[in-house]
Amino acid sequence: MMIPKSLFNNHSSMEAATEKPVVAILTIEDDIQLFRGNRSNFADLINTGQVMGIVTYVLTVKNLKLHAPRVLGFTYSKDDETWVKSWFPRPNIIYNRIPQREDERLPRVKKKLASLTKQPGIRFFNRRFFNKWSLFQWLNENKATKSYIPETKRLTDPIVLAKLLRKHRMLYLKPVRGKAGVGIMTVMVQPEKTLPYRLQIQEERGSRTYRCGTMKRLWDRVLKQSAVLGEPYIAQQGITLAAVNDRPFDLRALIQKNGSGQWELSGIGARVAGDSSITTHVPRGGYIDEPEKLLTSIFGQEKTGKVLGKVRNTTLILAKQIERSARYRLCEMSMDLGVDTAGHVWFFEANSKPMKFDEPHIRNKSLERIFQYSLYLHRLNTVAQGGVTS
Repeated sequence: MMIPKSLFNNHSSMEAATEKPVVAILTIEDDIQLFRGNRSNFADLINTGQVMGIVTYVLTVKNLKLHAPRVLGFTYSKDDETWVKSWFPRPNIIYNRIPQREDERLPRVKKKLASLTKQPGIRFFNRRFFNKWSLFQWLNENKATKSYIPETKRLTDPIVLAKLLRKHRMLYLKPVRGKAGVGIMTVMVQPEKTLPYRLQIQEERGSRTYRCGTMKRLWDRVLKQSAVLGEPYIAQQGITLAAVNDRPFDLRALIQKNGSGQWELSGIGARVAGDSSITTHVPRGGYIDEPEKLLTSIFGQEKTGKVLGKVRNTTLILAKQIERSARYRLCEMSMDLGVDTAGHVWFFEANSKPMKFDEPHIRNKSLERIFQYSLYLHRLNTVAQGGVTS
């Protein structure tokens, strides 16, 4: 939806444009392709905004002028499948979709994001990516969420690794700022083997396995891998997940704020692990399936109903605690959850910038919820400013 320049010379048109929120999808500029991010996702968001009568456009950090009445942004032309640069009204709702952690950590970006939080006329949500270690600290602070967390420690030295391996026969080693499963390792103790430590490392395609005879050799190999990513790691208790045909699966939940500003579950999908993959990510050979079907094949119909009920309640409890501890406004998050062979629910990860869900019913609801929550925030803005929106 392009807003012509003439709109800004017409007072009544400007009022009409601000009866509903003006939503900007925030990303970072790119010298070659104008801006970075998932273009198909951005196009879907713009289309959904148009259907709901909400001005929506892509805005780069560079073009975000906090005090200007209009900004340069991008909209999508479906007719010729191109991105078009145009002037838009200054946003009063900003949805952060900066795609990379490295971009978010740039000093000029950090400065702009910090300034955004101080703007009274702008509601800004999903300020930054989560850090895995911070997530587990936050959830361990609360009795209501602590029981869903596998034992997790910062992987600072071989003593930490040795102590955990004495308690748990399998561990997951995860980069604190990892994405899409890259760099995840598993360590398994097999005392009956000549080389008792089995280390498996997730790579771009498949995984690589090493066997080590001593803790020192194991630690050296782990250090070598962590140096490749240049990231600190956490070590986490391995959970024996429910499995179908010897392939473990986990649940991917999408939790979003609704039109009343309350957390609500938008949907749950299941991801089954690939043949030799550590993770259940589809690009690593995993596949999508229906949670109820998978769980029923293991637990039967009655217990599956209880497990899914527990999953639904757990996601909302976890989301509330994460937002409370983060101390900034969130609109959505995806969660990776596991169900073990006894039916207990475990939390593994949350992502403040969820990827697109492939399940159509979840995808459609996810797009609508962004704008339902934006409308709710816009009403708050209106009340806070005595009935006048910025």
